[in-house]
Amino acid sequence: MYFGNDQFRIINGNVLTTRSIKKDSIDLIVTSPPYNVDIEYNSNDDALSYADYLTFSKKWFTRCFRWLKSDGRFCLNIPLDKNKGGQQHVGADLTKLATAVGFQYHSTIVWNEGNISRRTAWGSWMRASAPYVIAPVELIVVLYKEQWKKISGSGQSDINREEFMEWTNGLWTFPGESKKRIGHPAPFPIELPRRCIKLFSYVGDTILDPFMGSGTTLVAAHLNKRRGIGIEVDESYCKLAKERVNEAASQLHLFEGEEELNGENNS
Repeated sequence: MYFGNDQFRIINGNVLTTRSIKKDSIDLIVTSPPYNVDIEYNSNDDALSYADYLTFSKKWFTRCFRWLKSDGRFCLNIPLDKNKGGQQHVGADLTKLATAVGFQYHSTIVWNEGNISRRTAWGSWMRASAPYVIAPVELIVVLYKEQWKKISGSGQSDINREEFMEWTNGLWTFPGESKKRIGHPAPFPIELPRRCIKLFSYVGDTILDPFMGSGTTLVAAHLNKRRGIGIEVDESYCKLAKERVNEAASQLHLFEGEEELNGENNS
């Protein structure tokens, strides 16, 4: 383990081999695995053959299935499709793989990444001979282990009416995250795990990200009073995640202190 306290743990290890997660111990998994589109990570080969990528995905799905509680949920952020290295229906293939492992399918949220910049005119320009169509969206596939109704945990939800009404609409629109600002080649915005955590877990639940990267899921978990666990193979990203979570904890304590002070002033 790289770092840990009562609120979060960072495991510097491989999702396929780590023994640091107990069976039936996780309430919610929120993750965005490598997309296999040749992104230059420090310690991960992101240019596998598609067959090898699916084999790898099945292996880590199997481990996550074991770690989840019987009423545990799994929010899987993946591309709808890809065209780098050949057209592939990634979202459909990974969803099918997950259900083959044992996960039950619940629904799919479409994330309209508002600030995404992708060319949709590859192939033949303004001709019907061979145009390519690429949707500027990603998926958040919502799965569960054995039963959808949540019976474990504190029973305390912290989602308000407006959030619930907006987020139960399966089309989410918010911008992506800046690689330069975070210091990671493929970060997702904190809004993504924040919504998943508040919608699908209780206060005090344990949230896992098996591909932690820069630690965004752990930051969202901490800011929303959940325990966070992250697995990351690269030590430099573990260090980055630790710094980000510690910074979030400092901001949270400062905010809580201001609330207490305001309460005293109003009494």
